[in-house]
Order: sequence, then structure tokens, then C-alpha cells
Amino acid sequence: MTEDPGAVAHRPDGTGCGAGGAAAERRGRPRNAAVDTTVIETVLRLLEDGVTIGDLSMERIAREAGVGKATVYRRWAGKEALMLDVMRSLDGGAQQPSPTGESVRDDLVAMLEFLRRRGLAKRSSALLRTVVTQMQAQPQLWKEYHDTVVTARREAMLAVLRRGTLTGEIRTDRDLELLADLFVSPMLTRAMLHEWKEMPEGLAEQIVDTVLEGARPPGE
Repeated sequence: MTEDPGAVAHRPDGTGCGAGGAAAERRGRPRNAAVDTTVIETVLRLLEDGVTIGDLSMERIAREAGVGKATVYRRWAGKEALMLDVMRSLDGGAQQPSPTGESVRDDLVAMLEFLRRRGLAKRSSALLRTVVTQMQAQPQLWKEYHDTVVTARREAMLAVLRRGTLTGEIRTDRDLELLADLFVSPMLTRAMLHEWKEMPEGLAEQIVDTVLEGARPPGE
């Protein structure tokens, strides 16, 4: 398939890149957010109707959305970039709260509370489960999502834990990668594997306090 000559390559975060990309964005008309929404909602409707990601094409998406193919390509370099934004739209925009830096415990609780709320949303969204399943069947697309969204969240948690070792809130003789897994895994297990288990308010605090009990320096 030949891409439209007006296509602008996009970075994983959705911003224009490549020679002249930023300048072209500035010279052109402001991007219409309503068109972005229309295209993304069209993809979701097609998926909900049973169309697979493999059967989707940029031409079909443009036709179903009632916009020109060039309009779609100006926003997304290809279907992979578009599907990442579709996934983010179902994922609450993939924006977890930024650490305040005041308390390692409070920052960890905020991060896990974000996961708890996402987990509750996933349980009520059959469409989200469908999209996740189909994306996992597309290894390159799933890797891109993992590298641009999941890894960023993990790095944010590791940054909080590193700060904790400097402030004396976290022991320096603990593997921070393992600690990150211990904080996150209970929430993900309930959200993804054990859907019958409750995810009540206060669960984030309970997990953080339990793990911190073994992660604090002696005497703290």
C-alpha cells in the first residue's frame, strides 16, 4: 500500500517528526480534535462490530469515518500508530498521576489507585478486552504499546523507589525491579486474572503498606 504523500510520520507519543514535520504542523491549519475523535470512534465501532485489526485498512477507516485518506495519514503514519491512540483512548488516555515528591508512600498509593480504577473500568468494558486481545495477537503492535505506555509507567515507579532509597524511606539493599513487581502485581492480578475478586477502595493503601513493611530500613 502506498502512503499518501501528505503523510507525516509520528513519534510514539503522537507528535510529528521527520524532516520538516514540525514546520509543516506550524504552517498548516490547527489540527481538528473533532476529526481525531471521529476516526478513533470509527475504529472502535468497527471492532465492536466484529472487524479484526488485521482486516482494518486506513482506506476503510477513512471511508467509514467520512474523511479523506490524506486527512487520516496527516494524523497517523499508519495503522499501528492509529491503533496505539485507539488503545490509549480506552486506557483513560494512559495518563497516570505525576509523583508529588512529598512522600514515597503517597506517590506509590496514587500510582496503584490509578491501576485500581483502570482495572475496574476494564471489567466493565468488553470492547477494551477485545482490543487488548487483538493487539496481543499483533506482536509488533503490542510491543509498541508496551514500550511507549507500560514502560513509561514502570520507569515512573522506579524513579519513586530510587528517590525513596535516597530519603531513607526504602532500604538500599533491596532489588528495586523486584519491589516494583511486588507493588504492582497484586493489583494487576485482580484486574486481569481474578475478575471475581473485589478491588475495593483502600486496596492501594493496603498493598503499599504491606510491601513497605518489608522495604523500610530497620528501625523505621
